[in-house]
Amino acid sequence: MQTEQEHKVSLLDGWNSPPNIVTYTRIVLVLVFLGIDIAAGPWGSHSHGLRWTAAILFIIAASTDKLDGWMARKYNQVTELGKLMDPIADKLLTCSTLIVASAFGEVFWWVTILFLIREIGITVMRFFVIDTGGRVIAADKAGKYKTLCQCIGLGMLLVPAYTFITNATALNVYTFITNFLIYVALFLCLYSGALYVYRVVKARRGAAQATER
Repeated sequence: MQTEQEHKVSLLDGWNSPPNIVTYTRIVLVLVFLGIDIAAGPWGSHSHGLRWTAAILFIIAASTDKLDGWMARKYNQVTELGKLMDPIADKLLTCSTLIVASAFGEVFWWVTILFLIREIGITVMRFFVIDTGGRVIAADKAGKYKTLCQCIGLGMLLVPAYTFITNATALNVYTFITNFLIYVALFLCLYSGALYVYRVVKARRGAAQATER
């Protein structure tokens, strides 16, 4: 007779599955992107070529954001390690980009700090819900739109637009759209975060009341 422990799924089960390999590749890509972005300097002042390279790597990493999750679901290769690493890869890309941008004076620190508080807080809450046996609440549309606006805004920020936009008015419009998208992403970030907390608390209260009955 097999014990319950023998039925437990190890964190390393399926570590070499194709979806997980995609996740590892994304994390490595983020690390390479960070090194190049930092080397390029503020607004690409050290090297326009490196800034372009960083922008292209960011766009590739952001475009493959959902690829590993889609593969895992389509081919029934969802693993515990994948559940752990996929959100880490997602947040590593956007949060590290914001931190470098703020260090370079390209994004206000208060904007980055608010993003970090929300992303870290919600990630910790998700793991807490899983650890206590609760059901993970999927991201809503606001959260998905947040990610879209954030990735487009940061991608536009990284692109050295001044290398191909020579008209001052056009460059100002480009900068306005970039900042607008980042602020819209921040609003959606805080809104979806508050909504997620509300839904988790509501679900936990409902479960507690059902248990009492």
